[in-house]
Amino acid sequence: MTTPTDAPVQYALTSGIATIRINRPDQRNALSIAVCERLLDLWDEVDRDEAVRAVVLTSADCGTFSAGMDLKEAARVRAESGKDMLELLRDPFHQRMRRVAKPIIAAMTGHFTAGGMVLAANSDIRVGLQGTRGGISEAKVGRGSPWGVPMLWMLPQPFLLEMMMTGDMHPIERFHQLGFVNYVEATPAAVRERAQAVARTIADNAPLTVWAAKKSVGAAMDLGCDRGFEAACKFHERVYASADAIEGPRAFAEKRPPRWIGA
Repeated sequence: MTTPTDAPVQYALTSGIATIRINRPDQRNALSIAVCERLLDLWDEVDRDEAVRAVVLTSADCGTFSAGMDLKEAARVRAESGKDMLELLRDPFHQRMRRVAKPIIAAMTGHFTAGGMVLAANSDIRVGLQGTRGGISEAKVGRGSPWGVPMLWMLPQPFLLEMMMTGDMHPIERFHQLGFVNYVEATPAAVRERAQAVARTIADNAPLTVWAAKKSVGAAMDLGCDRGFEAACKFHERVYASADAIEGPRAFAEKRPPRWIGA
């Protein structure tokens, strides 16, 4: 499935890698109702489609990966209906994205804040652009960031609270130093190339092992170390009992690429 080039969210699947591209450069890739609802549908599609092995999430080049909620649309919705825009969304804080079983690599080709930070935080691996900045700007516009709580497992608490309470933006290099961003590249093209390369490596690996790795880390965030380890062992029972667990060593011994079946 490939979407039209003028769609606000574009989707393409090539050789096991799904690419999702927010396409609103004139609005700094702000998250409109249409974008949020389309992303929610695509997360379901990604999980249903067994051909998808990894996802690259990116956006149109405009200097901003995503500026977050479309505040102009939010103001219009409030004026016309008296409702907050979040009330009209099925998944206002993008929690479905956190439950996607496939790995998500964010290719952030510009600044990221508010909802753009949500998309970054809900990804599994992040590639940023040299010279850009990121932050949680809600304090400056009277909004909120309950979605920032899972970031306690990704960033030091003092830095996270500084972002949430000041609304200030910080250099991508600081996020890289703190381990939130995996790679920083010099150009938007290099950001996407790196993200695709990481996705390609993951897509070529044993799918059940990749699935169990993501599930295990997520479980540990929710349950703590001991119970998280117990959950991880349960997830990996499926891995060790699979045909792929036999195929991997056999392919190594026969000096050939493995033929994964995901079972």
